[in-house]
Amino acid sequence: MKKILLSTVLAFAMVTTASAETLKIGLATAQSGGLAPYDVPVVTGLKIAVEELNAAGGIMGKINIELIEKDMRSDVAQTIIAVQELVDAEVSVIVLPCDADPSLAVTGIVDEAKIPAISTCASSPTLPLIGGDFVFANFPGDNVQATVSASWAYEQGYKSAFILYSPDTQYTTLPLYFADVIKALGGSVVGTETYSLGQPDFSSIATKIAAISPQPDIVMTSAYEPDFPSFLKALRAAGVTSQVIGSDGIDSPTTFSLGKVGENVVFTTAGHATKGSELEKFNALFKQKTGKDSDTVFNAVGYDLIKVIEAAVISAGGSTDSQAIRDAIAELENVQGATSLITYKGTTGMPVRQVSIIRVKDGERELVGQPAPVADLIPAPRMQ
Repeated sequence: MKKILLSTVLAFAMVTTASAETLKIGLATAQSGGLAPYDVPVVTGLKIAVEELNAAGGIMGKINIELIEKDMRSDVAQTIIAVQELVDAEVSVIVLPCDADPSLAVTGIVDEAKIPAISTCASSPTLPLIGGDFVFANFPGDNVQATVSASWAYEQGYKSAFILYSPDTQYTTLPLYFADVIKALGGSVVGTETYSLGQPDFSSIATKIAAISPQPDIVMTSAYEPDFPSFLKALRAAGVTSQVIGSDGIDSPTTFSLGKVGENVVFTTAGHATKGSELEKFNALFKQKTGKDSDTVFNAVGYDLIKVIEAAVISAGGSTDSQAIRDAIAELENVQGATSLITYKGTTGMPVRQVSIIRVKDGERELVGQPAPVADLIPAPRMQ
């Protein structure tokens, strides 16, 4: 009797052990350096989603998620090292940093390893096009954001634009898409200027804009910290009162702490916590888990990323095989994230998801709108 019971217990233990699965996700993200203000909040939200899933028994109640983290230090060379180490650790999915440039540097590695890689928040539509079948984005594309903001501006009667961009990264060329759309709508670009990342002084550019007569209705840039605050201060100091339009890179606490200088700045981003929305629910969860309010949408974007991976594993029948997960991601439709519904089916790896237009009002977020872009207006990706 004792022998039979012992055998039964051992058999049950073996079955339980065999059925327990782990999905290894590798993170090659910026926990230090210039990209850290974006990747750090993304990873915070990502970990909340992982903790929530694992506490419920894992994906499908049986697949626990194990995170393997590498700090790529906002550096291309370190990204290559980190991703190779994650491949060697036999992860099933790799999370890449919030910028297309270091992400593009490792596409050959992930393609050869046949491991799906998703950037935390890179928005260049060229990323999956150049990166190949195993590379995905997790954010509204630059060309889509520009279409939304340019269409809104034109509808407000803002028809002349000055464009400021940097050729240093894919992301900071977003204003070129804005220029394409504003001109397609019947508006004009009255001036264009470039800057270098980390440029210490924007006074000469601001003076150039101030000298334009009449002043442009819009000044559009995708500059982010520390460049955007420096440029905005120089612009207002030069007496330019044009409507400033930015993009998701300024969805940060800094923008909302600029006081009068930052007032009425408008930018596009991945979501807004309207009453009863999934983002409002996430923000409540974030506060419960961390004890503080979420001050950027990038927390929720990290949560979204895990919801996409969860949906892909479920769609793949519970498989943790990297090829199966990649194929499932490519066919996902209407995955409910914290920021919006997310669809990859029918795309080249750039998700279809909602874009929100936000205005800085009294140091707080004011929702301007969440319009769908006119498909025919969306510019083709700029292959640099």
